[in-house]
Amino acid sequence: MEEVRTNEDLMEQIANMNKDNSVCQVYIPGKGKFTIVLQEEDRDSIAADVRSNPNLKQMMKESLEAYHDGRSMSTSELMKSLSQKDFTK
Repeated sequence: MEEVRTNEDLMEQIANMNKDNSVCQVYIPGKGKFTIVLQEEDRDSIAADVRSNPNLKQMMKESLEAYHDGRSMSTSELMKSLSQKDFTK
């Protein structure tokens, strides 16, 4: 898990995501731990990845539960909630 201290660090983590590296966990001091899941347009591709990877299946299940329970936020909401003071100790 990467510790993120600036908006640029967070954007770098997101920019490094791709089909093979589609889940990223980060820790933002003062906010907590976040799991970022890259979702592709091709739902069949995601379904195949989930079927072949039990860990990804569990993470997707937990992410969907968090979304339905209102315990998650979009990337836009996350970015709006952060300020420079969140990245200082």
